[in-house]
Amino acid sequence: MLKKLFNRKQSDTPAIDSNAIPKHVAIIMDGNGRWAKRRGMPRSMGHRAGADVLKQIVIVADDIGIRALTVYGFSTENWKRPEQEVSLLMALIKEYLNNNVKYMHEHNVRIRFIGYIGALSEELQQIIRDAELLTQNNTGLTLQLAINYGGRDEIVRTIRDITSSVKAGTITTEDITEDYVSSQLFTKEFSDVDLLIRPSSDFRISNFLLWQLAYAEFWFTDLHWPDFTKETLLEAVAAYQKRERRFGGLRDEE
Repeated sequence: MLKKLFNRKQSDTPAIDSNAIPKHVAIIMDGNGRWAKRRGMPRSMGHRAGADVLKQIVIVADDIGIRALTVYGFSTENWKRPEQEVSLLMALIKEYLNNNVKYMHEHNVRIRFIGYIGALSEELQQIIRDAELLTQNNTGLTLQLAINYGGRDEIVRTIRDITSSVKAGTITTEDITEDYVSSQLFTKEFSDVDLLIRPSSDFRISNFLLWQLAYAEFWFTDLHWPDFTKETLLEAVAAYQKRERRFGGLRDEE
């Protein structure tokens, strides 16, 4: 099925400018459960279909020159879901990594994780460490998987770390600039997000990358994540390239 989705005719593919590719793209992979429900399937089938799509989108993103792709895998709020679904999601994360890390490594993709990993099972923590270690020297796209991540939680943890540094005398309050705060976040290796993509008809950021989205362009689609294709990604990038990013400034004609 996925091969058919990613092998459409060239005429169906939106044209993009290879010289204006967003460096950092973030995706809220929403709609897995609704996709499954509409088809009379258990939610688990939707999550598995979504995991298959991610594998394909990572390679497409790398091919067109995106340098960092940050995806929302499991939020700090997802612990509120039924215990059975949380267990399923954790099992799917392990399954995805066990099945795909080698594939990503062979495609020169680097894998990183953001979020408070310490709350996860020791088994999953070890799988995460192994994935990061195996791919750490790869030079292609960096896939950042947000697991047990929340934007507010990230900011609170960063404030605590900065406060501790001030108390220890390693920095002063005058050292605390926007650039310094950015350098202490989970995403410190990368620039702010250029483009946020959210499928499944919701128009909110759901506590995702609150600091990093300050000047991001947002792109929404009614498609559920399992229906997301190569063409959908290219459509989002093409829309991004038509926008004028002013970062608080004026349009040229103003």
